[in-house]
Amino acid sequence: MNKFICIHGHFYQPPRENPWLEEVELQESALPYHDWNERISAECYARNGASRILDQAGYITEIVNTYSKISFNMGPSLLSWMEKKDPDAYRSVLEADRQSRARFSGHGSAMAQVYNHLIMPLANAADKKTQIIWGIRDFEARFKRMPEGMWLAETAVDLESLDLMAEQGIKFTVLAPHQAKRAKKISEDREWSEGDTKAIDLRRPYLCRLPSGRSIALFFYDGPISRAVSFEGLLNNGEALANRILGALDLTNRPQMVHIATDGESYGHHHKFGDMALAYALHYVEKNKLAGITVYGEYLERNPPEYEAEIIENTSWSCMHGVERWKADCGCNSGGKPGWHQQWRAPLREALNWLRDRATGVFERELSGYAADPWKVRNAFIEVILDRSPSNIDRFFTEHLRPGLEPKEKNRILRCLEIQRNALLMFTSCGWFFDDISGIETVQIIKYAARVIQLIRRVTDEDLELGFIEILGRAKSNMPEANNGARIYKIYVEPSIVDILRVGAHYAMSSLYQDYPPQAEMYCFKVIRKVYDKQVVGKLSLVAGHCEIISRITLTAFDVHFVVLHLGDHNFITGVDYYRDEAQFNKMRQEVAQIFSDGDIPRSIHVINRYFGAKNYSLWHLFKQEQQAILDHIFESTMREVESSFRRIYEDHYSLIRMINENHMPLPKTLSGVVEFVLNRDITRLLALADVPLDKLRRMVQEVRRWPLSRNKDQLEYAGGNKVNELMLRFQRDPEDAALLESIIDLVRVLQTLQLDMDFWKAQNSYYAIAQGTARVKRAQVLGTGLSDIAAAAWVKHFDVLGDMLKVRA
Repeated sequence: MNKFICIHGHFYQPPRENPWLEEVELQESALPYHDWNERISAECYARNGASRILDQAGYITEIVNTYSKISFNMGPSLLSWMEKKDPDAYRSVLEADRQSRARFSGHGSAMAQVYNHLIMPLANAADKKTQIIWGIRDFEARFKRMPEGMWLAETAVDLESLDLMAEQGIKFTVLAPHQAKRAKKISEDREWSEGDTKAIDLRRPYLCRLPSGRSIALFFYDGPISRAVSFEGLLNNGEALANRILGALDLTNRPQMVHIATDGESYGHHHKFGDMALAYALHYVEKNKLAGITVYGEYLERNPPEYEAEIIENTSWSCMHGVERWKADCGCNSGGKPGWHQQWRAPLREALNWLRDRATGVFERELSGYAADPWKVRNAFIEVILDRSPSNIDRFFTEHLRPGLEPKEKNRILRCLEIQRNALLMFTSCGWFFDDISGIETVQIIKYAARVIQLIRRVTDEDLELGFIEILGRAKSNMPEANNGARIYKIYVEPSIVDILRVGAHYAMSSLYQDYPPQAEMYCFKVIRKVYDKQVVGKLSLVAGHCEIISRITLTAFDVHFVVLHLGDHNFITGVDYYRDEAQFNKMRQEVAQIFSDGDIPRSIHVINRYFGAKNYSLWHLFKQEQQAILDHIFESTMREVESSFRRIYEDHYSLIRMINENHMPLPKTLSGVVEFVLNRDITRLLALADVPLDKLRRMVQEVRRWPLSRNKDQLEYAGGNKVNELMLRFQRDPEDAALLESIIDLVRVLQTLQLDMDFWKAQNSYYAIAQGTARVKRAQVLGTGLSDIAAAAWVKHFDVLGDMLKVRA
């Protein structure tokens, strides 16, 4: 077969971690999920690892790992998050590449990506090289092989970037069709002519000759079909998608490949069920043998370029003006409000370039005393980013820096390298892509700049903050309340800046709610508790302590001491300072403890202020996650009081409320609210138990159905779906447990009477996995031996009933 199709998905999320904590904090705009990574993973990344093929009745007949059948790249910032926060989805991506190598003649479906998605033509040569080396090494560490291809952020391209990629062993990349300048047959021994401009055939690979004498292969994707997938509803029907791609193949028998490239988030996030349309399109092509399915590496090996092409430099797939979207008000936007401008883009880039150049000077000066080539050390630093264990950091110093370094020197070197890591992160392309400088993506890259400024200050005592803010102030926002970049820095960035004392305050206040061990891991810090005293009197609490805080990023270590006076609810009086000596610390803790024991709270506050001065902290200095946890704890206490009151009303007036309902009289809204609250609370609580008491749940559901209430369906759907998914996972681990199988069926039946729209996605995955293994064995026991195995027959019968409930036929 000479006709092939290839679908490429660019799966990417910008880095969202707080630069000081190395964790993604709570993002309210992503609710009900914790953050946008978690939300998009649930809607897209996990789904493509277990996508459904449905029959005409809407039943699942097959669950496939779509990643194993397409070409894809997944950015390192996203993969590192998935590895920690969504390990199942992460494993499905790695497993897909392993499967694809068997499917595609040893060529994996995964491609590498330039490390943190910066616009390569706008970067200097050193940064380009680091982006490529880091991207390759991150890929090798995860996929256990050298990448053949590399994705350029926004497909933004120039010859220098391609040359550096080829230098590092990259064989090909993928570009948009409008980025091709002209093409000719390789064997033609003639100069380029203007007529060659029209010679681009998107169905073949091209050779691109580079200034160094090296070369790289280019694939130019089909633009119209790719646009139809992203913006024109082509993902509404999998068969239509397949036929549209197949329709671009010509009628000749020559080797050819139609390929498209879109954001991977199209398949499930931007377009609900887009992953299923993709899976069915591939299934349709394979089942009907309409074309071969391949990936770029395999096709390139079988069909080396017969034509060469030149590119139009400084172009991209998402800006019709080249790469202006990332440095100027070119008119490209994401559909913001009429009259908005993007004049802020130029001064933002100017400010970051200014800071990068000064960070470069600091890095070269500081590292030159420890290594012959500081930039070679930076390129190797990816090994530490991938593994920050003490033994690996020691190995890095042994291999790349001069011997005999003192701990303080190692700390200084790590700070310099972190300056460079954050200086690269602050050029992440998403900071310019959207409509206003006040957007979360732009604020994020300014936070990386603030981290660079902080680290430079600690290494050299040079303060670049005012100079940076002065340039940033020229970036005018479209939002009156944001005003300009300087104000955005003040109101959105400064509150996120973390130092050791704030980490100490977080530990001290959160210790009232969390039982920390003597050595605790807290974000990217290790906290070693040395002294910890706690007194509780009613709703009042007093904590005094001394601990060592060590950054796992820079190995910085500080001793701090603290006092927390908690007056109940959200009222905290907290003092934190650097630990000086034992005598002063003991004097302070004893004095505060004695006054607190005497019940003199005003004087306790006065003494804390006297010892700690301006180093005072409140609940609002906690990191977002812990703020929310403490507020949830406070609200839970309040909700218990509300529940007690509502339950008393419900029980005391039940006969009256029931009489009104049975006589079809309207129940007063206040009373209907009471009934709804109590019943929802009871059902949710039952579903949270490890083993749900089905008889009690059944009675409760019958009671709920008695009342014409709106019910909090979202809460019940979430709780019910989670419980079924949890039980199915338990059943998958022990599929011989017939009693558990029957209890899952009973639970689903009870919940179905509430007419809930529950998400059984994980339960379906578990069912399908069992169907591929244990269910086959059970059926063989019943049918294959000629003897009726009563237990196996009963198991098969119940398993099939559950399959009907979950809409799976496997």
